[in-house]
Amino acid sequence: MISERTQAAIDRFKSKADGPLLEIEGIRKEFPGVVALDDVRLSLRRGTVHALMGENGAGKSTLMKIIAGIYTPERGTIRLRGDEVTLSGPLDALERGIAMIHQELALMPYMTVAENIWIRREPLNRLGLVDHAAMARRTRDLFARLNIAIDPLTEVRFLTVAQRQMVEIAKAVSYDSDVLIMDEPTSALTETEVAHLFAIIRDLKSRGIGIVYITHKMNELFEIADEFSVFRDGRYVGTHASNEVTRDDIIRMMVGRDITDMFPKEPADISDTILSVDGLSLDGVFHDISFDLRKGEILGLAGLVGSGRSNVAEALFGVTPATSGRIRIDGQAVRIASPADAMKHGMAFLTEDRKETGCFLPLSILENMQLAMLQDQNVRLGFVEQRAVNRQCAEMRETLRVKTPSMDERIENLSGGNQQKVLIARWLLTRPRILILDEPTRGIDVGAKAEIHRLISRLAGQGVAVIMISSELPEVLGMSDRIMVMHEGHMTGILDRAEADQVKIMELAAR
Repeated sequence: MISERTQAAIDRFKSKADGPLLEIEGIRKEFPGVVALDDVRLSLRRGTVHALMGENGAGKSTLMKIIAGIYTPERGTIRLRGDEVTLSGPLDALERGIAMIHQELALMPYMTVAENIWIRREPLNRLGLVDHAAMARRTRDLFARLNIAIDPLTEVRFLTVAQRQMVEIAKAVSYDSDVLIMDEPTSALTETEVAHLFAIIRDLKSRGIGIVYITHKMNELFEIADEFSVFRDGRYVGTHASNEVTRDDIIRMMVGRDITDMFPKEPADISDTILSVDGLSLDGVFHDISFDLRKGEILGLAGLVGSGRSNVAEALFGVTPATSGRIRIDGQAVRIASPADAMKHGMAFLTEDRKETGCFLPLSILENMQLAMLQDQNVRLGFVEQRAVNRQCAEMRETLRVKTPSMDERIENLSGGNQQKVLIARWLLTRPRILILDEPTRGIDVGAKAEIHRLISRLAGQGVAVIMISSELPEVLGMSDRIMVMHEGHMTGILDRAEADQVKIMELAAR
C-alpha cells in the first residue's frame, strides 16, 4: 500500500510531467534607450512546435536569448519542467536541456564539422588527448540519425550556407536537449532541404522534445507548428492553435493592420537597355551567362541554392571578377575588376549574408548606413559634409522604418530584419542606376516585406534597373518583369512575367 507521502510525491511528479515543459511569465528586458520586452509570456508543451511570430523588433529573438541564458531579464519568471529557474549563462541553459540555433550562424570556419559539433565535449583517448577518430564516428552516427550527407572532416569554410545551417541543427540535437529553439532555421534552405528539416522536427516531436520556432514564413507556420504566439512592439498579443486562424488573422495580429497587397508591382516605363552581359563566365562556378537589363525593369534571378545566382551578382559587382565575357553599360564596354569600379558606373549590391559581408557589427547604425555614400557628392575640399549625410541617413531611416532608439546605436544590437533595412538604406543612399539585390527580404517580417517591395517598385518607376535574387518563388513572380533561371552554373531560360509560373520556373531550375 502506497503511503500518503509517496502518493503526494507521485502526484507532484505527474503534475509536472503533464504541465508545460517551459513557462515564461512577466518578462521585461531593457536596453539603453529602449524597452525590448514588457510583460511577455510563453508556454511550451512537450512534443509540440510553438511558433513565435512578430515583426522585426517585436522582441522574438530577445526572448529566445533570455531562454538560452544569453540575456538576463530585469524581471519575470522562467519555469522549466515546473521548477522556477535562473539561468546564469548559455552553458547553464545547455546543461538544463535548452539548446538554441541562432539566426546568424556562429560556426568556426577553420575547424572541421566534427570539431564544431563536439567543441568542449571532445572524446579523449587514454593519454587525455582528443580522439579525432571517435569524434568523427560520433558525428557520422549523428548525421545518419538525421539523414545529413556531410563529411565530418570537412572544414566549415568549405560548406554552403545551407550545409552550415544543417550542421548547426545537428549540433543542437547532439546535446539531447528537451527544449530546442530555432530562429529562422530555413532562411537559407531550398524546398527540398526545408522538407528534410521538417522531417527532423517531426522526429524530435515524437520523442517529446518541445520546439520554439521563429519564422516569418506563413506556409511554414501552418505546415509544422501546433500553436503560435504573436508579439508586437515587445508585448505579448496572443496565442492560438494553428488550425484556428487564417494567414490574414496572423498578419493582423502582427502588424495591427491589414496588408492588402504583398507584391505592390506598379507599372514602370521600361526603356533603353542599360546593362548588357554577354558570355560571362567564372571558371568552375558559372558559364556563358548572357542577358540584357533595361531601365525601369525588375529582372528576377531564380534557381536552387548552388545554382550560381549569387556568384553572377558578385561578378557583375566586381567582388569576384569574371574570367571571361563582356559587360556593357549604356552600350559601352566596361571592365569591372572591383566594387569600386562597379560603383563608378552607378551600380549597388546588397549581398546575401548581412553578417559576413554586409554589417560592420561594432559600428553604429549611422556609420554603417553612410559607408557607401561618402563619395564626391558628399565631400567638399576633402571634408565630409556630415550634416548633409546625417540628414539623408535620418530620412532613409524613416522611409524604411528602422526600429532603433538612436542612429548611434551599434548595429549588432538591432534585430536581423532591421540590420537588413540599414544595408538596403546604405545602397539606396548612393542613388544607383543599377541595383542588385540578393535575397533583399530574407529574415524580414511580412509588414516590412511589403514596404521593401513597394520601395523596389517605386525605384523601378523612377528608372532604376533592378536585378533581384530570391529563393521565394512568390516574391520572384510577384515583383519581376522577367525572370532568368539558373541551374548548376548555367542559364536555363528567361521567362516574361505573363508566361511565368512556379511550375515553369522549377522545371528550368531543376533541369
